[in-house]
Amino acid sequence: MPTFSAKKFRPSTFQDHLAAAYRSHMARHPFLLFGLPFILTMVAGSFFLTPATALRYERHDKKVKSLSREEELGLNENKKGARRVWDINEEYYRLAAKDLDDWENKRVKRLKGEHDGIL
Repeated sequence: MPTFSAKKFRPSTFQDHLAAAYRSHMARHPFLLFGLPFILTMVAGSFFLTPATALRYERHDKKVKSLSREEELGLNENKKGARRVWDINEEYYRLAAKDLDDWENKRVKRLKGEHDGIL
């Protein structure tokens, strides 16, 4: 006979408690009494936290100033050194006027210790 019995000690008053009934039913239906409430809690928490997260991002968007396309690129004319307005047709004709046949191949200066590719 073993020194300690495999049966756990439970006082006689333990049988009258709700915890004892839950424990006995838990052994028979673990998913129904533990897994399902856990999953439902996670899903419900997700739905309840969604509005709070949306509110957080809405407040952040109010703080960040939205810029127009010209302000992003720094094209405001009232700033010092304002850029010219860019037109694709003008750019095409400007590049077409360049002499593309008269050019010279120049090697880029390498950093110290960098392999230059010359054998």
